[in-house]
Amino acid sequence: MVLTALLLLAGAFTLCLGLVHVILPALLDYRAVILDRDPPRKPPRPFHLRPTRYVVSLADRYGIVWIMNHAASYGLISIGLLDLLASGWLRGDPGRLVALWIAGWWFVRAASQLYLGRRLGDWLLLAWFAGLGLIHVGVWLS
Repeated sequence: MVLTALLLLAGAFTLCLGLVHVILPALLDYRAVILDRDPPRKPPRPFHLRPTRYVVSLADRYGIVWIMNHAASYGLISIGLLDLLASGWLRGDPGRLVALWIAGWWFVRAASQLYLGRRLGDWLLLAWFAGLGLIHVGVWLS
């Protein structure tokens, strides 16, 4: 019963987080950081996709930010919906494996928080995301 309630709360949070990620690059004003700024003193190092001669521009890098946020959004929204609808899919081994996969996703997200720094807020977010992973481990074990 407690685990079911936690899963529903996790699902609601995850769904909302996924919806925010759809527009996160705009909320964080990445356009100003990447495109609408004075020329840097030191330009970004060129990135070549071999074996082609395709050079990745700043506009391409800005596009990659959007692509990755939309990919994260898709994953988050899917996980949120799965959690909210857990009573329908969780029965049996396939559902438990899905819960284990979701736990792994949250553990990767938790560990990745340290890319942003090691401030108190980073550690709190790491703990929050790890907690979401632990909820799903609990589902897998139950």
